Amino acid sequence: MKSLVFIILFFNTLVYSQSENKSTTPFLEDIVSQFPNARDLALSPNLNEAVFSAQSIMGEVSALVSVTLKDGKWASEKVLPFSGRYFDIEPFFSKDGLTLYFASNRPLDHTSQTTKDFDIWYATRPKKNADWSEAKNMGAPINSQMDEFYPVITNSKNFYFTLDNKNLKRKDDIYVSTFENGVYNTPKVLSDAINSDGYEFNAYIAPDESFLIYTCYNRKEGLGSGDLYISYKQDNEEWSIAKNMGENINSNKMDYCPFVDIKTKTLYFTSKRNATKTTFDTTLDIEGLKKVLNSYDNGLSRLYKTSIIKFF
Repeated sequence: MKSLVFIILFFNTLVYSQSENKSTTPFLEDIVSQFPNARDLALSPNLNEAVFSAQSIMGEVSALVSVTLKDGKWASEKVLPFSGRYFDIEPFFSKDGLTLYFASNRPLDHTSQTTKDFDIWYATRPKKNADWSEAKNMGAPINSQMDEFYPVITNSKNFYFTLDNKNLKRKDDIYVSTFENGVYNTPKVLSDAINSDGYEFNAYIAPDESFLIYTCYNRKEGLGSGDLYISYKQDNEEWSIAKNMGENINSNKMDYCPFVDIKTKTLYFTSKRNATKTTFDTTLDIEGLKKVLNSYDNGLSRLYKTSIIKFF
């Protein structure tokens, strides 16, 4: 009898987990499938413009691609005018949608074609649907001789990003440069509630800085190579100890690059999850083979979305 109860409980748990996992669905599937890899999604404040990084199979080439929502359909994909020449990744819109921040290894000026370390850059436009300006470097104190990635700016204009600080003899960490009296302060590493000696990167911070979602790599309690974790700003203004967001969001592969639609509590993120079939009931013909090989969740970087209402 105990064995029967265990089997029933196991089956119910399995069905529940599968149904829960189905709440994580592809985003921009038809568009993303045109590229070997796609990651780093940013949505404009009015949610009718999306920008993501389109990359080569091995990640040597990366450009920022935008798509627009019209009549309920995402279309008109194009490389942004300031991208497509150097390695550009990780876009983020300002609150008014008129500035786009991103990370790039492009040279500081047009007199050189030699790439450098990764810095945070930005482009502006006078109004929505207008042309973007040329990219401009954020400069100090945000940028340094080290690599800066994944920019996020909050309502207070505090600037969060990932920094690979070799001086600390540790891996990537999440930093913040606070905005006070019209200037940015020297960036500071977030507390050990967020960071560790390992890799922490790609943080989305809520506009009001009430929560933070980011990727932790190879933690003991992790489900895969990289998992999404969440932390909340406490009454004492300190971050809570980050918690794994669980198997209904994370897979046993790399899950990273979060972005949240605050109004609907929808989490968009990148995943290398792989559900490729390896056994088949019948012999595959050429069309069947193409379908399997080009499946969306095939281990390459793809965009997904899921509800995170339960976290609030």
